[in-house]
Amino acid sequence: MDFTRIIELASYTLPAIVTGFVAYSFFELHIKNNDKKRNFLLNREYQKQSLPIRLQAYERMTLYLERINLTKLLIRIAPISNEKHDYENILIDQIENEFEHNLAQQIYMSDESWTIITTAKNSTIQIIRKTAMSDRVDSADKLREVILNDLLEKQSPSNAALAYIKNEVSELW
Repeated sequence: MDFTRIIELASYTLPAIVTGFVAYSFFELHIKNNDKKRNFLLNREYQKQSLPIRLQAYERMTLYLERINLTKLLIRIAPISNEKHDYENILIDQIENEFEHNLAQQIYMSDESWTIITTAKNSTIQIIRKTAMSDRVDSADKLREVILNDLLEKQSPSNAALAYIKNEVSELW
């Protein structure tokens, strides 16, 4: 093969290689853009469908926190006997039953929100138990009175959890 033949072969091959490389790069970029567009549309559709469900979960947990707010709980559930331990158990059972009824909502909420809700529930139960063990309490009515008086000085655990949930829901928009 002589030198002119090599140059002639290169003059045909080199443009074909460059054209092939440009076409490959273009199609690769096109495919990546289509994938990104498809993922964006899928995510948007997913968010459109999941946002109402997530908001409903936050609504239900807001209702739960309102229902276990000690002030409202003590007003809603009156003692059926004068025994403080019976009343303590009724209040705690009410809180636990409401919680178990809403357990499935955790899959639609952030881990932080769920942890705060669980902490509010446990803190509320702890306040009831501590107050019931106090020497100042000798009856169910006295238990109610002492808890309500203590709440005048400090914030209910469910109020702090509600504030966190409201903040998190406002970030969903």
